[in-house]
Amino acid sequence: MNIDEQVELLMQGTEYGDEDLKKAMTAELRARLVEAAKEGRGLRVYCGYDPRTSDLHVGHTITMRKLRQFQDLGHEVTFLIGTGTSMIGDPSDKDKLRAVLSKEETEYNARTYAEQAFTILDREKTKIRFNHEWLLDLKLADMIKLGSAFTIQQFISRENFKLRWEKGDPVYLHETFYALMQGYDAVAMNTDVQVGGSDQLFNIITAGRKLQELYGERPQIGILVSILPGTDGVVRMSKSLGNHIPIHALPGDMYGKVMSIPDIAMPAYFKLATRYTPSQIREIEAALKNNSRHPRDIKMELAREIVEIFHGKAAAQEAEEGFKRVFQEREAPEEMPEFQLPQGATVVDVLLGAGLASSKSEARRLIEQKGVRLDGKTLEHGDVPFPHPGVLQAGKRKFVRVK
Repeated sequence: MNIDEQVELLMQGTEYGDEDLKKAMTAELRARLVEAAKEGRGLRVYCGYDPRTSDLHVGHTITMRKLRQFQDLGHEVTFLIGTGTSMIGDPSDKDKLRAVLSKEETEYNARTYAEQAFTILDREKTKIRFNHEWLLDLKLADMIKLGSAFTIQQFISRENFKLRWEKGDPVYLHETFYALMQGYDAVAMNTDVQVGGSDQLFNIITAGRKLQELYGERPQIGILVSILPGTDGVVRMSKSLGNHIPIHALPGDMYGKVMSIPDIAMPAYFKLATRYTPSQIREIEAALKNNSRHPRDIKMELAREIVEIFHGKAAAQEAEEGFKRVFQEREAPEEMPEFQLPQGATVVDVLLGAGLASSKSEARRLIEQKGVRLDGKTLEHGDVPFPHPGVLQAGKRKFVRVK
C-alpha cells in the first residue's frame, strides 16, 4: 500500500466527535508514516486492555483488529495488559464507581486475555507488556508531577463525572488517577500511536499527549475507533445487556447471532470487525444503497467472514450450510442435544430442563409468541403435559431431541 492507502485503512472506522480533530490526527498520522518510511522503521503502536473479564466478545476485538492492520503494514505493536490501571478501572463510560479488582482476579483474567487476543493478532509480531511494571513504581513526587498537568475542572466536566456530580453521587479522587496512569503508559513506552475506543478521547488525546509533552516526548497520535453496536444494532455490545457475540461461541451460534443484527448495522460491522479494506467496504455500501445485492446475502457474507476469523474457513462454511438448512430450508439440524422426557413433565418443565429457556417466565413468553414447536407443530399451552417425544424447537436457533 502507498501512504494514502495506509492512512485510509488505518483511519477506517474511527470516530472523534469533532471533524477538525479527526483531520488533525489524520494529518499527523500521514506525516509520521512518511517519516518512518524514510527512516526505514515502523511506528510504535499500542493499545491497553484492563482485564476486568476473562471472556471476550466481538466488541472487545475491534481495537485488536486495528492493531492487526498496523502489524500487517510492518509496524511494532504492543498489547498492553492493564494490571496496574485495572486496580482503579476506567470510569470513561460509567455512571457509577467501578469495583476495584483484587490482585488474584486481575492475574487470572490477564492470563486468558492475551491468549484470546491471538485470534486476531499475529502472535509472532506482538509484544506483551504489563503496566504494573512502571505504574507501581511511581512515587508521590511522580504523581504530583502528573497531576500538575491537569485541572479539577477538566475532570468534573467529563460527562460521566458531571452526571454523578449533579445527582449528588460521590466522585472519588482515585478515579481521576486513571487518566493520569493511562497517559503515563504512553510516556513509559514512548509510543507513536495509541489505539482505543472513541470513549477514550480524554485518556488518549488529552492525557496521553499532554503527559508525553510534559516529559519531553513527541505526542502520540490517537486512533479512536467507533463503538461496535450489539446484535440489537443500537446499544454498544455488552454481555450484561445480552446483545453480545462471544468470541468462543460455537460457529453455528456465532453465525446465527451475526445474522440477527439489523441491516442498518452491517456497515459498522464490516468496518470494525472484519478484514475488509476500504475499497471492499465501499462496494458493500454501494450494493446496499442501490439494491444490486440482497441484504440477506450481504449479511451472510458478513457472518461467514466473522466466523472464519475466529474458527477458520471450514467451520464458517459448515455454519453457513447449517444456517441455510435450518432457516432457509426450514429443516432441523442433523445433530442436536438430547433430553430424556421426565414422567409428568409439562411443556414449560421441558423447556427449562432442556436449557431452551432460562426461566418459567421466558418459557411462557416463547409459547405466547408462537416460538415453540414440536416436530414443526406450534405448542400453544405451557402448563399441559408434554405431548410426546420429538424435535423441540424454541425460537429460531435452539433445537433439542426429546426422547
